[in-house]
Amino acid sequence: MKYMKPFNLFHDLLKTNGLERGRLLGLDVGDKYVGLAVSDTHNRIASPLSVLLRKKTNIDLMVADFQSLISELALVGFIFGYPFDRQRSSPDAVQVKLFIDDLCKTGKLEGLRYTFWDECFTSKNVELLLKPLALHPVQAKTIVDKFAAVGILQGYLDYVNRNPRLKSTG
Repeated sequence: MKYMKPFNLFHDLLKTNGLERGRLLGLDVGDKYVGLAVSDTHNRIASPLSVLLRKKTNIDLMVADFQSLISELALVGFIFGYPFDRQRSSPDAVQVKLFIDDLCKTGKLEGLRYTFWDECFTSKNVELLLKPLALHPVQAKTIVDKFAAVGILQGYLDYVNRNPRLKSTG
């Protein structure tokens, strides 16, 4: 896996032929679960996809899931939600970096590009929207994780699609 700055990842995506252009996967990484969202084929709209159980012992299973998603959905990049809290080192930030390290150590996602996008309040916003529905806690947690990933990916897509520097190169 190769880290790229947010604009560079999207800029490279725009340079590919429209028919070959891939999609992006948004990830909300937690200590127990990873929420997933996927972009549409034009990389403008994020949709909820699924939630993966995260354990140190199942990283190979997760990589296999990612490999399947990459081929099924023509994924070319991952957008990891990252808490950009400048004032202190966040345990959530450490979780994301450890997860990426674990994925890289498998050596099975070579060539895949990724970047970080601020996940500030994505889970909290979804929790507030769900509160009036009084869902079962397990169901609510799954929905929160998926839609937090949607918030991360949609935030990234909105930002890069509105940037005039990128439009002139596409």
